[in-house]
Amino acid sequence: MSSEQHREILATAAYVPADDARPVPGPIAVLPEPVQLFVDAVESAGGQVAALSARTRGLIWLDPKGSERFGEVLSENPQLSWVQLPYAGVDAFAETLKSSARPTLTVTSAKGAFAQPVAEHALMLVLALLRRLPLRLSARSWGDGTVGTSLYGLHVVIVGAGGIAIELIRLLSAFDVTITVVRRGSEPVDGASATVSTNDLDAVLPTADVVVLAAALTDDTRGLIGGRQFEQMKNSAVVVNIGRGGLIVTDALVDALQTDSIAGAGVDVTDPEPLPDGHPLWIARNIIITPHSADTPAMTRPLLARRVSNNTRAFLGHGGFDGVVDPVVGY
Repeated sequence: MSSEQHREILATAAYVPADDARPVPGPIAVLPEPVQLFVDAVESAGGQVAALSARTRGLIWLDPKGSERFGEVLSENPQLSWVQLPYAGVDAFAETLKSSARPTLTVTSAKGAFAQPVAEHALMLVLALLRRLPLRLSARSWGDGTVGTSLYGLHVVIVGAGGIAIELIRLLSAFDVTITVVRRGSEPVDGASATVSTNDLDAVLPTADVVVLAAALTDDTRGLIGGRQFEQMKNSAVVVNIGRGGLIVTDALVDALQTDSIAGAGVDVTDPEPLPDGHPLWIARNIIITPHSADTPAMTRPLLARRVSNNTRAFLGHGGFDGVVDPVVGY
């Protein structure tokens, strides 16, 4: 499947503002640099791209790490009524968004746009860990051919209920697993056997065979999986993190792997990130580390361009916005 064939997986319906809350349309700036792909995405939807000025009403911000300049642009341009951010996670922008929140500003992210490639990566890590590929990839002799676990029929706990979780549930349906979703609320998620609130996370971990972290990083979720949580897991359980590195207490993960408290971990994100050379995680025998590559630029650029086009149309008064961010909640 090419990136052009991926579809968006939206956890919530498009947001259609009331008439008195709809962003004021006008010229759109693409910053920090007007990359042609995204200029074309705006213009194909009927928008006008222009340099940042007092007339600017929309902003496409393409630096995924955030920056001091982003905060300056928001504070110096109170006339902005719509901002599109480049990634699903907005933790790099969280403090700026909180301080700049105002009723006249709609902020959208890419959440849901990249769900399919990330969910695919999560499934790859789960299967590789259950089949003990870290052990086999480092082997230099035939070894023990009796180790390995099938995914079929296992209990999978997914932390998060956004597009990645929804798509992962679809992919896992072929394996006849039991799925528990852990989310901020407790509203049922289609395809899950059970849905519980974050407060009940510790109650479901002891029976989990697989734990997948796909939640946003907020003040409430930072360090969600630490020493106590690893102690509650089976020593046969595997943990996969394709959300944000800060969801796991890194030192606790190192300890859990070194003491065989869990069978293995697969992480596409780390804390710190990039993970420094020589860090203990690099030498753990039961881990797979990928360098935040679940959604590569080749995958995400056309998907983000599609999101920009969709939201430009909404900005111009046609339909609703996808991926609206609550600056207070942080995603």
